[in-house]
Amino acid sequence: MTLNIITHDALSPLRHGFFTRKGGVSSGIYAGLNCGPGSRDQSGAVAINRARVAAALDVDEGALSSLHQTHSADVIHVTAPVTPPRPKADAMVTATPGQALGVLTADCQPVLFHDPKAGVIGAAHAGWKGLLGGVLEATIDAMEGLGASRASITAVIGPSLSQPNYEVGPDFPAQFTQHDPAYDRFFAPGNAGRFQFDLTGLGLFRLERAGVGQAVRTGHCTYGDPSLFYSYRRSVHRGEPDYGRLIAAIVL
Repeated sequence: MTLNIITHDALSPLRHGFFTRKGGVSSGIYAGLNCGPGSRDQSGAVAINRARVAAALDVDEGALSSLHQTHSADVIHVTAPVTPPRPKADAMVTATPGQALGVLTADCQPVLFHDPKAGVIGAAHAGWKGLLGGVLEATIDAMEGLGASRASITAVIGPSLSQPNYEVGPDFPAQFTQHDPAYDRFFAPGNAGRFQFDLTGLGLFRLERAGVGQAVRTGHCTYGDPSLFYSYRRSVHRGEPDYGRLIAAIVL
């Protein structure tokens, strides 16, 4: 089956993609292009899937780096492909041509960055904990350390959990509004005193406030389209024991 890859004009002409689950060899609850070594999928199937992603990006299989993600604000500077055991971090940056930076998600935000003037790229995994912890800002700072200018950086948020499908409890918003009262705008009233959280809206807000030149989102919801996307939340609602991981990647 052919891979289904979401790209964005804002990152053109760099090779990049927010890969869907189409075109992989995994089966069962992982059916499709599961790229998560941390899942309980067959390791051989995950390796084949990742090799297909590398081929689609026109890089060697070993050049596709990813991390042991922990919902932190830690950023790794990559000058050569990351190999197992993968370091614990949630973002990568590089100014080394030929490097492919990949992040894994299943509802959290995959964010790809590019400064075309400086020749610097980045990739970040940003769930709600990472957002509050400052992973997006840390990625921008790390890119600046390699010569980028935040006013020249473009950031694209890929498929993520959308607000209509991100229901949270009544106490959840306080973690955000205590941090910044302006974050109240990202919570809409839901049923029975609960709220709907706009994860990507907050991501855009943080990127824009950080001063990047352009911040956009693809607008795809991981929960709402099981034919294209894996979703941790959907797997919980279905009572499934595990879930696949999507990959988003960018090549300098």
